[in-house]
Amino acid sequence: MCNGERVRLERGLQALAIRSAPGTVERLLRYASLLRKWNRSYNLVSASDLQVLVPRHLLDSLAIQPYLEPGSLLDVGSGAGLPGLPLALADPALDCTLLDSSGKKIRFLRHVKRSMALDNIQPVQARAQDFQSARAFDNITCRAFGSLPEFAAAVRHLAGPGSRLLGMKGRLPSAELAELPPWLKVDAVEPITVPDLHGERHLVIMSVS
Repeated sequence: MCNGERVRLERGLQALAIRSAPGTVERLLRYASLLRKWNRSYNLVSASDLQVLVPRHLLDSLAIQPYLEPGSLLDVGSGAGLPGLPLALADPALDCTLLDSSGKKIRFLRHVKRSMALDNIQPVQARAQDFQSARAFDNITCRAFGSLPEFAAAVRHLAGPGSRLLGMKGRLPSAELAELPPWLKVDAVEPITVPDLHGERHLVIMSVS
């Protein structure tokens, strides 16, 4: 990764007021390097996204940090680890489970965990509907899982009182909001501005009612 991307990342973290532990920039750059390397064989993200990896994936993921509750996070349909892995890299106290049904994506995430000696992430290969947990998660995120009603239905058994569901969307998903189940309360729909990323971004914040 060139120095220009390091500067873009540092400026983006500052603009977003991200709370980050020492060494966060280096960890994020290391993750980005691994993603680029593995993408050649595993197609983790589109080739065009590699040209804008910092704003499109790293900063976009980190932009939701101010809306997280302390504690645990379940990232549903995590893919290459987005948004959960950048959030975990910025905050080593965040206990993050990265859930995806794709074996090759989980293999990549396990490699990241080993090579970067990360003890606060747990990659799991499973469909959200089939995944079982002894605890309810404090935060459940999705970035590319499907519609909000589909997200809600898939994680209902993993959410408890006080759980916060965070759905990352582009345009305001008015139709999806109207179809949410009655057990889920919409607390806020926040427009998100990501440095160097064009287009609408919205975060739908929900809780179990």
